[in-house]
Amino acid sequence: MPDPASLADVRAFVDELDGQLIDLLARRQQLVRAAARFKTDEQSVRAPDRVEQVVAAARERAAGCGLSPEVAEAVWRAMIGAFVEYELATHRESHDQIS
Repeated sequence: MPDPASLADVRAFVDELDGQLIDLLARRQQLVRAAARFKTDEQSVRAPDRVEQVVAAARERAAGCGLSPEVAEAVWRAMIGAFVEYELATHRESHDQIS
């Protein structure tokens, strides 16, 4: 990516990255939906130990890439929280259909 020459360039680059992030989040959501099928209860969906592993890994990767670990942690916790809620709903749906 070339250096932005104006605020309009910065915004265009951010918009492009946002599009890429949306594509990646959609792929992550597909995996979350698949994971819900393998989990037996809401505790396994919440998986607090796994959340902490993922957040720690995000912080470590961030530090290696020049991203603030605090920013990475905040973003990952928000993302994980949203996906846990999505997965809980998916899990409930799939188990309601079985009942």
